[in-house]
Amino acid sequence: MEVSVSNKENKGLDEFLVNEANFDLQRIRNGAILLFDKPEHWSSFKLVKKVKYFTKAARVGHAGTLDPLATGLLIIATGKCTKMIESIQALEKEYTGVFNFGKTTPSIDLETEFNGEYPYEHITNADIDEAVLKNTGDVVQTPPVYSAIKVDGTRAYKKARAGEEIVIKSRVIQIRHFEVDKNLPKMRFKVNCSKGTYIRTLTHDFAHQLKSGAYLNELRRTAIGQFRIENALQIDKFQELCGK
Repeated sequence: MEVSVSNKENKGLDEFLVNEANFDLQRIRNGAILLFDKPEHWSSFKLVKKVKYFTKAARVGHAGTLDPLATGLLIIATGKCTKMIESIQALEKEYTGVFNFGKTTPSIDLETEFNGEYPYEHITNADIDEAVLKNTGDVVQTPPVYSAIKVDGTRAYKKARAGEEIVIKSRVIQIRHFEVDKNLPKMRFKVNCSKGTYIRTLTHDFAHQLKSGAYLNELRRTAIGQFRIENALQIDKFQELCGK
C-alpha cells in the first residue's frame, strides 16, 4: 500500500481508519490510523509504546503530543500510514477544559507546585469578552518552558526541571473559535485552534490580560480535523482486541 501526504489524500483519511468495528491486526501492521482516548498521567509516547507492543507493527507514531495531565484524542499511525503523520498534525484541533483563576504554577498546570496567588474578584463579563476577542484569530504565542519543544536539541521541559534558563521563540498561531462560560474561579472553555497552539500559554495570557493569574485545571482534546473523541478506543479495549 502506498500512502501519500497530498491534500487529495487527506480528504480520504477515513479509509485508513481502523476501529473496533473493522478491527484487523494485519491491516494495522501494514498501515492504519487509530484513534485513542489518552488516559490522564500517561505520556503520548507511553501510548505509542503500548500500541507497538500489542500490534508488533514495525513503525508506530503519534500525530500530536498531549501533556501527561491532559486526556482525550491522540491519533496513532502505524506502518506505511506513519507517512501521513505530518498532514494529520496540520489539522485543526478542538479542546475543552477548565481555567482555574487565583493561583499559578511554573508549568501552568498541576504538574508543578503553586508559586503565586492573584485576585479575580475584579473581573467583569465585559473584561472577559474583551480578552476572548484578543485571543481569537491570529495570535502571537510563546510556548511554555514546560513543553516538549526542543531547545538546543533538548526537550524544554527537561531543561526547566533541571532549573536551566530557557528562551523560546514566539510564533503566530490561529484560534478560530474561543468560548468560555465566565464562571469564576473555575472557568470552562472550548477552543478550536491551529497546529502549534499551546492551551497552557493561552491560560497564562488570558489570565494576564484579565490582570489575574490562572493554571490549567483540566484539559481534554475532543477533535482533530474530522476525527472525534467519541469514536476513540480505550487502550484496555485495544489490548483485548489484539488478544493480549
